[in-house]
Amino acid sequence: MSTLRVSFSAKPWLWSFIAAVLIWLATIAFTGGQGAGGLLSSALGFSAFFVIVGLGQLFVITTGPGNIDLSIPANIALCGALGMKLMAGDAGLIAPALLAVLVAGVAIGCFNYGLIRLLRIPPIIATLSASFILQSLAIAYGRSVRIQPPPLFYEFCTGRLLGVPYLALAVSLLTAAMAVVLARTRYGRWVLAIGQNARAAELAGGRVGRIRFATYVLSAVFAALCGVLLAGFSGGASLAMGEEYLLASIAVVVIGGTSVAGGFSNVPGLWGAALFLYLLVSMLNTFGASAGIRLICTGVIIIAVIIAVSARQQGGRR
Repeated sequence: MSTLRVSFSAKPWLWSFIAAVLIWLATIAFTGGQGAGGLLSSALGFSAFFVIVGLGQLFVITTGPGNIDLSIPANIALCGALGMKLMAGDAGLIAPALLAVLVAGVAIGCFNYGLIRLLRIPPIIATLSASFILQSLAIAYGRSVRIQPPPLFYEFCTGRLLGVPYLALAVSLLTAAMAVVLARTRYGRWVLAIGQNARAAELAGGRVGRIRFATYVLSAVFAALCGVLLAGFSGGASLAMGEEYLLASIAVVVIGGTSVAGGFSNVPGLWGAALFLYLLVSMLNTFGASAGIRLICTGVIIIAVIIAVSARQQGGRR
């Protein structure tokens, strides 16, 4: 029993996977086992989008208290519209359109951090202000008729291999790569060090400003990538398609076991948390609950996780 307790303490992200499995079992028990495989396949597909934005948000939050990116929904809307317009339904334009979207993500990240660094305003205010500008650009740029993605791109975003979405497989590889970046590279170690104590990291030779700049760029690039993939999955871009990803990008990070105080991250937990959130919504829909109840439950869960993490940290300091 003590060994099991130590294992869960060392790997808190396991709880999110356990919660996801319990929610899945509760749902299929209510439906009598009907659609269990389809539900799991859909959960993997939709969760991939949560994980993409969660990866960028995780790096930002890990750099310390107060660091957060609230421009993600507007970024998704703008880059989704940009990607679909540049592809123009032509498979031959997929690669240059994706490159342009990633460049746009870099530019958005630079703009976000520029507001933080040059104007000396808190990240929450800077990125929220940036989101209004990005949303206005998305409205102006995406005002035309909805453009469908090229069939090849649509097939990648919606296709499955043995029931597992292509997108989920690709994002799993991306998640593994970012876990290596965080744990094994110099950049990742500085991200963790800055989150634990920015002043100590600076005295040790860390370029705090540069590292934080890189994290905001990374978050914006992942949000831009999510935008174009989500547009491909949905059959076209829309101005409202990024709205739910503001809460989701924060929820998957917190529920996945990453400390909101910074300096401690759990990349694998993003998948467990994303699956849990999607399956929770599916369960509530199956039970006939309203959208308001869904949002209340999600908010209560996030608050409970934050309280649990804070209690564990205070207990460790004693």
